[in-house]
Amino acid sequence: MTTIRLGLLVPWVLTAMLSACGGGAVQNAAPIPTVRPMQQSYIIAPGDDLDVRFFYNPELNEMMTVRPDGAISMPLVGEVKAAGRTPTQLEGVLREAYGRELRQAAVTVMVKGFAGQRVYVDGEVGDPQMVNIQGNLSAMQAIASAGGFKGSARKGEVLVIRRSGAERPVVIPIDLDKALDGSDTGQDIDLAPYDIVFVPKKRIAEVNEFVDQYIRQNIPIPFGIGYGINN
Repeated sequence: MTTIRLGLLVPWVLTAMLSACGGGAVQNAAPIPTVRPMQQSYIIAPGDDLDVRFFYNPELNEMMTVRPDGAISMPLVGEVKAAGRTPTQLEGVLREAYGRELRQAAVTVMVKGFAGQRVYVDGEVGDPQMVNIQGNLSAMQAIASAGGFKGSARKGEVLVIRRSGAERPVVIPIDLDKALDGSDTGQDIDLAPYDIVFVPKKRIAEVNEFVDQYIRQNIPIPFGIGYGINN
C-alpha cells in the first residue's frame, strides 16, 4: 500500500481529472491506491489529559489537561509546550528542564484522555464538522456522520489530507463512487486522527495550491498543528 506525497500528486491528478465536458464520470489514467492510516506515534493535542510522573520525586506528580494554547504548567519549571509533541518527546523536554532542578529527573508522560481523536469532514456534505473516532472509522462513515453527500458532491474525487510529520501533508485521492457501487470497496479507507476528508463540488486542478490555501485559511485550529505547509 502506498501514499502519494503532495509534490508528486499534481501531474497524476491533472491527468486523471481530464475528461470530456458534460458531467460524465472521470476516467482515471491510473488506479487510485488503497491506503490505510500510517502507523505513527500519537501527537499530544489541546484538551488531552496527561499524567506526568516522577520516579524519584513523586511529590511533583501531576494530572493535567493541555490548555487550548497547547501548554501545560509544571511545578518548578513553569510553562511547557505539550501540544504537537509525542509523549516521548515531551518526556525529553521535561527531563532537560527538571535536570537543572533535580538530582535525578526521571519522568514519564502518559496520555489518559484523547481529545485529539477526531477527523474533520468538509466540502459538499450536509453538515461539515469534526467527527470523533471510536474504533475504526472509514471515510464513508465519517461522511455519513457529517450529513452525507450533497447532490453536488463529486464522490469519485474525494481527498483525504493527512498530517505526515514531514514538511507537507500527504494527500490521498479516493473514489467513493467505486466504494458505493461495490466495484472497489478498498477505496473506503480507514481514517487516522487529524485526517481531513474533503468532498469537492468541482474538479480540483491545482492540488498544491488548493491544499495550501485550504489549510492556511479554513482548517480548524486543532487540525492545523503539525502540517507545516511551506511556500
